[in-house]
Amino acid sequence: MNQDRHERRCTAGEVFLVFLKLGLTSFGGPIAHLGYFRDEIVSRRRWIDETGYADLVALCQFLPGPASSQVGFALGLHRAGWLGALAAWCGFTLPSAIVLVLFALTAAAFNGPLAQGVLHGLKLVAVAVVAQAVWGMARTLTPDLQRAGIALVAIVIVVALAGSAGQVLAIAVGGLAGLWLCRGAAQKVDAAMMFPVTARAGMICLLIFTVLLLGLPVLATVSGHALDLFDAFFRAGALVFGGGHVVLPLLDAETVTTGWVSKDDFLAGYGATQAMPGPLFTFAAYLGAAGTLAPNDVPGALIALVAIFMPGMLLLVGALPFWDALRRRSWAQAGMRGANAAVVGILAAAFFDPVWRSAVLTPLDAVLALAGFVALVFGKAPPWLIVVAMALVGAGRGLLQL
Repeated sequence: MNQDRHERRCTAGEVFLVFLKLGLTSFGGPIAHLGYFRDEIVSRRRWIDETGYADLVALCQFLPGPASSQVGFALGLHRAGWLGALAAWCGFTLPSAIVLVLFALTAAAFNGPLAQGVLHGLKLVAVAVVAQAVWGMARTLTPDLQRAGIALVAIVIVVALAGSAGQVLAIAVGGLAGLWLCRGAAQKVDAAMMFPVTARAGMICLLIFTVLLLGLPVLATVSGHALDLFDAFFRAGALVFGGGHVVLPLLDAETVTTGWVSKDDFLAGYGATQAMPGPLFTFAAYLGAAGTLAPNDVPGALIALVAIFMPGMLLLVGALPFWDALRRRSWAQAGMRGANAAVVGILAAAFFDPVWRSAVLTPLDAVLALAGFVALVFGKAPPWLIVVAMALVGAGRGLLQL
């Protein structure tokens, strides 16, 4: 990030067009998104150098929230200030969010064997995709006995204590266990990260995050459903470590358990999300629109979408001035290793219930889900292709009443 001020700046409109292209074409999940960003922003446009981009990615992987969206937001902030940050978020997020809202608004019209078969096929997509996420994250985040043990403890916690409270406790226990079990020499980091955010601005954002996280649950108890909705999605966005798929159990606890969204609609929407480019967090727009209580439809989608992204962006801006010193400390690295291992356990528990139990109803369902998993993991098939295939198979089964 050694460019001069003139080289860093451009219009928010230019930023929007670049990220709109990415929002329309970036399939494959957060890791793939970061590859798209590097190709478009670092290699082609040279808005930031390799070292600066690597620093930014490291920060966003350290924080709760959607890592690829946070990287995009920060790149927009770096390039064109606050309007650029908003433009980057809108361009990358809105394409998939709009399609998912339309799906939510028209899903109620899906009646008959054909439509029900398609929706069941989308639920089987969720089985394959979540299984892939558990598989990949377990290999990366639980490579040793200590972290595998933390993941198992996390499973026990979330099974024993249902809802978001169990998930929060599991992550907290994982972080504390990491301080004890995952210690070691601090990993080497690259050069200092320079970013145009003052310490004062960072502290203000952290204060806003803290006030909302602690204050919204209190206000929601005495206010209407709109604030309750905002609180639920804000907390989900604030507590997600490990990537977009990990938000699944948190959103299930906040929407299905509370009765806002049916389990079938939840899984069908999650399956449809896999066919979308851009961030997986746009699933929140679907849930806000599909809710049974007002505000729903478009207003509910807007509330849920803004709420789930806001905490990650506040934490990102709040951390920017202080990240370089913190990331060099061995204790911080150890705590994150433990928290990430707990995330694997949380996602593994969610894979069984609600994903597997709600979608796999027959031996043929299990075979199809396994086929999707093999295609994703070993065949390297893009998720959207699995969505199309499962939807077509589901439609055929519906017509044949299989």
